Amino acid sequence: MTPVSNIISNINMTPDISTRLKHITLNNPIMTASGTCGYTYELDDFVKISSLGAFVTKSITLKPRKGNPPQRTVETPSGMLNAIGLANIGLDRFIKENMPLFDDLTIPLFVNVAEKSPERYVEVIKRVCDMQRVNGIELNISCPNVHKGGVTIGADCTQTEQLVNQVKAAMPDNKLLIVKLTPNVTDICQTAQAAVDGGADCLSLINTITGMVIDIESRTPVIGNRIGGMSGPAVRPIAVRMVHQVYDNVAKQNNIPIIGIGGIASASDALQFIIAGASAVQIGTAVFTNPGVMTDVISGIKTYMQKHRIEKLSDLIGSLK
Repeated sequence: MTPVSNIISNINMTPDISTRLKHITLNNPIMTASGTCGYTYELDDFVKISSLGAFVTKSITLKPRKGNPPQRTVETPSGMLNAIGLANIGLDRFIKENMPLFDDLTIPLFVNVAEKSPERYVEVIKRVCDMQRVNGIELNISCPNVHKGGVTIGADCTQTEQLVNQVKAAMPDNKLLIVKLTPNVTDICQTAQAAVDGGADCLSLINTITGMVIDIESRTPVIGNRIGGMSGPAVRPIAVRMVHQVYDNVAKQNNIPIIGIGGIASASDALQFIIAGASAVQIGTAVFTNPGVMTDVISGIKTYMQKHRIEKLSDLIGSLK
């Protein structure tokens, strides 16, 4: 039997759940996933933003985008398909209307940027990095819901390395460059290595998996864009596998932190990614059904570490046996 003193000791232990993305320290490993939590204020009624590890905005482009025609989302077994099409207000309005919202934010802020060409990526990122409150960029080269631009670049190793190199050269040294990878490739380790070779400080993976749903009565696609990106619990085992592969074959030897994404809805889900090699995780689709899920996951990670007498989160990262 476990001595009572040991049980009490476990309960009273306060684990250190902070984590590092290069030079930036997060109080905990939980981040929002781009496109699912807007610009912070949308979550105000459900979660204390300052309790999270970091906030990632929805994608921003140089000019406003209306996005794809409806229908843009559809539920699927254990997940959802979406084809929003990077709808956003554009860079000028983002800086004028939304940047002031971040003035009181006490956690790191990362702006997700998507575009059609390297030149436009660089233009947006230069202006965003002029904002002192921004800690870094998440470079979106993996959205499957647009027909050209980043998604094309992100599937090609040469284009990925070239774009990342151009973007990194345009950024101040104190801003973190996170490159968001697509799973819609033959070998994600190759594109991960290309991003690292281009100068990525950190990798986030995975973005959604291309999918399709058909209305059998009308024999037409349910999604207005015909295809969309699959997210939710159904993709989690694939995402965990890819995080583990990239950690083992690319990130570990290059000292590159990984942010794991894909179907996280509980502390157990998040811990799988961390054990596989992720230093932090992003939560997205689960927020639609449980807006307070991120708080639950943070609490669950602490409980797990107390139970297993793990003092520091860093001891869990990449600890797969």
